[in-house]
Amino acid sequence: MKISGNIIDVFSREIYAADIEIRNGLIDEVHRINRVCKNYILPGFIDAHVHIESSMVVPSSFAEVAVKHGTVAVVADPHEIGNVLGLPGVEYMIDNGNSVPFKFFFGAPSCVPATSFESSGAIIDSNDIKKLLSRKDVKFLAEMMNYPGVINDDPDVKRKIEIAKKLGKRIDGHAPGLIGESLIKYIRSGITTDHECSDIDEARFKIKQGMRVIIREGSAARNLEKLHPLLKEEPESVMLCCDDIHPEMLMERHINEMVRTLIRKGYDLFDVIRAATVNPVEHYGLEVGLLREGDPADFIVVEEPENVKILETWINGRKVYGNGETLFTAPKAEKVNKFNSSYISRDSIKVRNRPGMINVIDVQDGELYTTSVKKRWSEELFVDSSSIDDILKIVVKERYQDLSPVVAFVRGFGLKRGAFAGSIAHDSHNIIAVGADDDAIVSVINRVVKMNGGLAATDGEEILEIPLPVAGIMSDVPCGTIAEKYLQLSGMVKDMGSQLKAPFMTLSFMALLVIPEIKLGDRGLFDGNRFEFMDLFSDE
Repeated sequence: MKISGNIIDVFSREIYAADIEIRNGLIDEVHRINRVCKNYILPGFIDAHVHIESSMVVPSSFAEVAVKHGTVAVVADPHEIGNVLGLPGVEYMIDNGNSVPFKFFFGAPSCVPATSFESSGAIIDSNDIKKLLSRKDVKFLAEMMNYPGVINDDPDVKRKIEIAKKLGKRIDGHAPGLIGESLIKYIRSGITTDHECSDIDEARFKIKQGMRVIIREGSAARNLEKLHPLLKEEPESVMLCCDDIHPEMLMERHINEMVRTLIRKGYDLFDVIRAATVNPVEHYGLEVGLLREGDPADFIVVEEPENVKILETWINGRKVYGNGETLFTAPKAEKVNKFNSSYISRDSIKVRNRPGMINVIDVQDGELYTTSVKKRWSEELFVDSSSIDDILKIVVKERYQDLSPVVAFVRGFGLKRGAFAGSIAHDSHNIIAVGADDDAIVSVINRVVKMNGGLAATDGEEILEIPLPVAGIMSDVPCGTIAEKYLQLSGMVKDMGSQLKAPFMTLSFMALLVIPEIKLGDRGLFDGNRFEFMDLFSDE
């Protein structure tokens, strides 16, 4: 088989017309030619850090959409399903990914549960880590979110890191805001990447200490605008990712949009493509072709480099996307789950007033970080949501042992009425909800319980829902179907007053205790800086 076009050669940093001879899924020969070619051929894009589960579809359905954006491979951390189902959940993701012609490179989740301060559905211990990392198709120890464990020499954390080192596997990082000697110790433990940088000076320091920085442009956290100068300063130390990308965004774009944006900003074409292709291949040791003789025939055909309009996507010498269509179909996904939660009542989420100030979670749009603000309440017997002040109840309901719900307050969601909820709540995926009144909160939580996992929203009259029967975090239907329903739910939430770009995504991170400064887990309000629980009420 022969493919012709203008080759964008990242290694020689030149563009030339050539014929590519493909045999047995490999590039047998790249032969320069003298004739004019209209299209351009370049290596396929790689997402260097993504949680497939956040797209709300299983890997095979994710691949159906990703190939149309020129993505041929992803470096995936399956810790979301790991927190629900443990080792069998990780194996489920690997098996499902193997059912389609796409390159999934999964890691071994390092923090299941993410912390000991919340209830998850499973534990992945060091023996499980060794079992996973001993597999050739598991490429790395996934993001080490327990940075206090690294810094304080937690024995279990050290065992997992040593297993990865002994087996020659990379170790991904997760150290938002960590500075000074603590950060240096974290890096020197063997951790090689971080995708949590939102400040360029932090990113520069991490690169200086030997880390690779993965610039993230997901549905909730978007750091490209702040971090893009790194591409000019340290082009060999930068990779690109879409991390937690929701279905409606995946339908529209993936790594291709980050590449397009960087090219339009005037960055060197070869540096941009290198960040999206060569750097992750070399860092993780991925079996992904880079348009060299002997490589797997993984590449994309584009109209021209400036617009990165994808015409064709090829993986292992097979055309998987062309003429505007994906050329394979994902099989029907098996439904696996763990869900044990009863319905809640209004009485179970009442908050009795106490003297002092209330510690309120303060949300900023587009950021996973939150801050803590104090609010004095009136002297009523119970504390309720105040849509006038934009201080709303936030509730977490544990889903594995059917523990009672816990309640706190949050500012920044902007709801004037109604409520919304979901069983996507990083990382343990208990049920989380925010609302302007108790009846609405109870309604959406109970709808999620009825579905055994999903998303729900109500404006006080109508209620919309999305069932997520795979572990309570993914659907068994195509991404386009979920994207359409998700946009309907998000539209309802925005009609109820929220100005957040991605309200469901933002809500899902309000239980992620490892992201400072203040979050709500199923056991109570949590101080992410001190890594300890805090009281809802405090002295002035």
